[in-house]
Parts: sequence; C-alpha cells; structure tokens
Amino acid sequence: MASVPAVSLIVPTFNEAGNIDELLDGVCAALPEEWDVEVLFVDDSTDDTPEVIEKAAVRCPMRVSVLHREVPEGGLGGAVVAGIAQTSAPWIVVMDADLQHPPRLLPELVEAGERAGAELVVASRYADGGSRGGLDGGYRMAVSGVSTAVTKALFPRLLRGVSDPMSGFFAIRREAIERAGREDGAGQDGGLRPLGYKILLELAVRCRPRGVAEVPYEFGERFAGESKSTVREGLRFLRHLAELRSSDKRARMVAFGLIGVSGFVPNLLALWALTGATSLHYAVAEVLANQLGVLWNFALLDFLVYRSAKQGHWAGRLLGFAALSNADLLARIPLMMLLVEQAGIGPVPATVISLVVVFLVRFLLVDTLIYRRRGAAARKEQAPARTAAAHEARGERAA
Repeated sequence: MASVPAVSLIVPTFNEAGNIDELLDGVCAALPEEWDVEVLFVDDSTDDTPEVIEKAAVRCPMRVSVLHREVPEGGLGGAVVAGIAQTSAPWIVVMDADLQHPPRLLPELVEAGERAGAELVVASRYADGGSRGGLDGGYRMAVSGVSTAVTKALFPRLLRGVSDPMSGFFAIRREAIERAGREDGAGQDGGLRPLGYKILLELAVRCRPRGVAEVPYEFGERFAGESKSTVREGLRFLRHLAELRSSDKRARMVAFGLIGVSGFVPNLLALWALTGATSLHYAVAEVLANQLGVLWNFALLDFLVYRSAKQGHWAGRLLGFAALSNADLLARIPLMMLLVEQAGIGPVPATVISLVVVFLVRFLLVDTLIYRRRGAAARKEQAPARTAAAHEARGERAA
C-alpha cells in the first residue's frame, strides 16, 4: 500500500463485559503498530461494560474510547451510525464484540479494499473458504441461510458481489457514506435509517459503494455472554427489509398497486353485507363500502411501505389519503367518457386506460404530497444539526 491506512474501528456493545479483555488483546495484536487506528466502542449496556473497556484500554497502544448511549436508538445499527458520526478515519471497520469475528482479519479487510480499489469489503461466511459453524444449532443456520437468500433475491443488483449481506464484520470507505449523504441531501451519515442489527445491508443498499471485495472467514463461537439474536430482532429485520425495498420508487409503485388490489376484498365484503342486511341503495352502499377499502389500503401502506417516511399525525395522513382515493371516481368517469366520445375508443379499453392513468396520478400524489416530500424535507432539516454535532464531536477529540 502506498500510504499508512487510517482506520476507525467501531464495536457496538451490549452487556459484553466478559469479552472486552480478550477482544482488545486480539485487536492490538492484529493491527500493525504503524497504522493510525482509533477504536470506538458504542455501548448500550446495562452492566459494567464501559468501565471494563476503560480499564482494558490503558494497556492498548492505540486510541480507545467509549460512547455510552442512554437511549439505544436504532439498536445495533443505530450504534454503528452513531460511531460513524463520532469518528473521522477514511476506513470504517465494524465488528462484533463477542469474538465470533476474528480480530486477526482486521488488517486483511483494509488491505483487500486497498488492493482492489473497493469501497466495501465484506468478511463472508459464504465465500470460498468461509464457514458459519459458530452459529448455535441447525435452527440458527437455517434462519441465516433463508434470510440471506431472501435478502439477495430482493436486491439482486445492489448486492451483486456480496455473498453474505447479513455479515456484521466489514470495512467501508467513509467516502461512500458521505457521497450518499451529499446525493440525498441528508448529511454525512448518508441518510442512514437503520433498524436492528443488519447494518451492512443498510450501507450496501443506501450508499451503493463503488466496488466490493470479500474476505472469507470462519464464524466462531461466542466467547462469553449471550446471543442478542431474538425473535424480536428477526421481526425488526423483516420490517427493515420492507423499508429498504420500498425506498425505490418503482418498488413503492408496485406495492401501492398490489395493496390497492387487495383493498377490493374488504370493499366487496362490506358491499355484500350492506346490501344484504340493510335497505340502503346500492350506490350509497358502494360509497360506504369503498371507505373500508380506503382504510385497509391506508393501514397497509402506512405501516409497511411508508413506515420510515411518516410525518405528522396519522389522522392528517388518513384524511389526505381518503380525499385522493375518493376523488378516483370523479376523475375516472369524465376521462373514460372523453376517451369514448372524442377518441373513439371502446368502453372496455377506455375503462382500462382511465384506471391506469388515475392509478399513476394517485400514486404520485400520495407518494409526493402525503409521504415522501415531507420525509425528504425532514431529513434535510435534520442534516445540518447532525453535521454540526459530528464536527463538534471531532473537535472535542482533537482538543
């Protein structure tokens, strides 16, 4: 390598007191003395992990510090983002504290990135020579394999070249994150909105690093403490997958259409119940039944597709969505009549065309007016505060 690498090693911790001494010994032995290395533990612990880190740091030749978070916002992924904001080296390396990620590979990750000119280097259990033997039992192996397969199927282009998108051990160039932030108008954290513990997936999808390399490794057994992998974390991961996938406008449009089609079910059921059990005119019954379909569509879109873009009170979003949804008929019938009477198109194709046009217009209005524009504006408003906080933190360290 032409120059001495500068590395920020970020280690998120939650009640890992029993692993700290062994981990720091391994890190200090692995990293060359001439490298410029800072180690930051981002700690969400409820035990004495911060005190153990401070005692162990005394014997380390490199800079070791602790950022303790009273509120563990965003889980492990949020801890990594907080660590990125608090550090400054061109290379960011992330690893767990439980020693399932071997510290001896730390220099190899950075060197592989330097050699290949890659912005992301993943320590992979699935690359040739890698192993996931440290996973506890067949159940966790199966969950890991299925999760990896589903994730790669959802993001085939963005995860090309990444055999282990669920890895928690990787190196990424800071430039990739900051470039994503500049393009998104979201500041130096790249607009990252992590949810749970799969931060690599978030970085690969949102930052789109230029060039990916992999280093195979054997996933080891936990040295001490208990696994943080729970059913709750699994559900958060699925929610995160949905949010990442819906960050693409084309994917949101597909989801919007599928949810809209599903809304016909409660609509028809309500219409059947109203016309069968009451003396309401069918037109009035259809208007009322349509409102149930609107509520169904809003609930699914608000919870699944636009979860991370929600701004303001849900009632305001619901009123806006209902107004646009009920305006469909008013817009579609005149358009259909225009196509039939002026363009000479038959009633059936005219109906299809009007449905498609109204659907596209409604999607764009909901996506822009009710959700995405507000979400983007909020991120831009928050970006200066995040950037200022990061500069302040770096200035304090320099002082």
